[in-house]
Formats: sequence, structure tokens, C-alpha cells
Amino acid sequence: MVNIQNALVTGSSRGLGRAIALELGRAGYRVAVHYAGRKSAAQDVATEIRSSGGQASVFGADLSDRAAASSLVNRVILEFGSLEVLVNNAGITKDGLLIRMKDEDWDSVLRTNLDSAFYTCRAAIKNMMRARYGRIVNVSSIVGVQGNPGQVNYVASKAGLIGLSKALAKEYGSRGITVNAIAPGFIESDMTAELPEKVRAAYLEGIPAGRFGKPEEVAATVRFLCSSEAGYLNGQVIGVDGGM
Repeated sequence: MVNIQNALVTGSSRGLGRAIALELGRAGYRVAVHYAGRKSAAQDVATEIRSSGGQASVFGADLSDRAAASSLVNRVILEFGSLEVLVNNAGITKDGLLIRMKDEDWDSVLRTNLDSAFYTCRAAIKNMMRARYGRIVNVSSIVGVQGNPGQVNYVASKAGLIGLSKALAKEYGSRGITVNAIAPGFIESDMTAELPEKVRAAYLEGIPAGRFGKPEEVAATVRFLCSSEAGYLNGQVIGVDGGM
């Protein structure tokens, strides 16, 4: 085991990914901050990690492209020397009812949210197998467990991440590699902040905690799953949803 572990967090220029990257940086990981189109935001995340005494580098890649997704992992390993932790957080939405959904909206969401995780996992597993150690966390969603109308593409991608995690956990658990998924519920974000008050109130009625979650609470869960203490947690889906 190396003293400093290296972590790649996809889609970490904003939102949950940003919170996860900052949390891992504070925990002592060297963090690869990934972005698709927000380079300056990713640089800000890396700067914040460094300002708190951590180490970080910025990597750009369009994860809807299979070659770029695989290449991203290889570039991180080339620069860092190894990769102990992979957090697949990158995701997009293109919502709509099934009957009106365009083929390209289905394809782009599945490519970015699910296919990219397959390619990054496949590239990272090779390095982790040699080290006989690894932590992979795939960021699913409560809708991947419960479903949600108007999001058949997004729901399918998030449910797919759960299946991917469970299968990989069984394939590589004997090599010291754990693969888990987290399923966040309603988390405070730019999107939830823009919801009408009546809609927010209706959602809150279904949350026993009585509030939306914070990105930092999701990040703390990811940080634990990435740690050596979580070595006997494998193939699990952890809901961070206030009891929904």
C-alpha cells in the first residue's frame, strides 16, 4: 500500500462531484479532478484542494466517447503512477416521457452515465488487480432504485450502475477490490433550489428527515466507502436519502 492514495472523481467540476473531490482531498488523497466542459471550474476545485494542503490535478475528457473514457484513466495512472480509487459520478439528464423521447436523448444519457463507467472501471481494474487493492464507487440515484416518471433514460442508466457494481463486486472481490454504489435522494443543488415551493414541500413530505440532503453528506459516505475501513463492504447500494 502506498502512503498517498490516488483517486479519480469523474464529473467533479461542480455539484456532488465537486463535494466528493474536496472531501477526498481533505482526507489525504491525491485527486484527479475531471471535467467535460468546465475547465475553469475544475481548476477552482483543484486550487481549493491544494489550498487546504492536498494534491490535485485537472483532466478533461468527453466521457460519452468510449476511447476518451478509457484514456482518462490511463492518463491519470501515467501522471500519478497508480490509481487506488475510482468514483464514477459524471452524469447528464435529458428528461422526457418515453413516447416523446428521441433516440439521441436515450443514447447520450446511457453513454455518459453508464457506458463511461464500464470503460473507466475496465481500465482501472487492471491497475487495481496488480496492486490487489482498489475502491470503486458508482454514483447511482434513488430513482435507480424506485423509478421516476419522465426519466426512463436517466433511471435506466442509474439502475444499470447498480447492476454493474454488484457484478464487478463478485468478479473482483477476491483481489482486494470493492465496488459499491450510492443512491442519493434529494440533495440541495441548483436544481432543487429552483423548484417551486409547492413542489419542494411535496417532496419533503416523503422524506422522514424533513429536509433535503447536503452534498457534503453524500461526499462523506463516498469517503468512507473509499477507505480501508470499508474493506468488508462490497456490492452494496447505500442510500443517502434521509429515509425515503
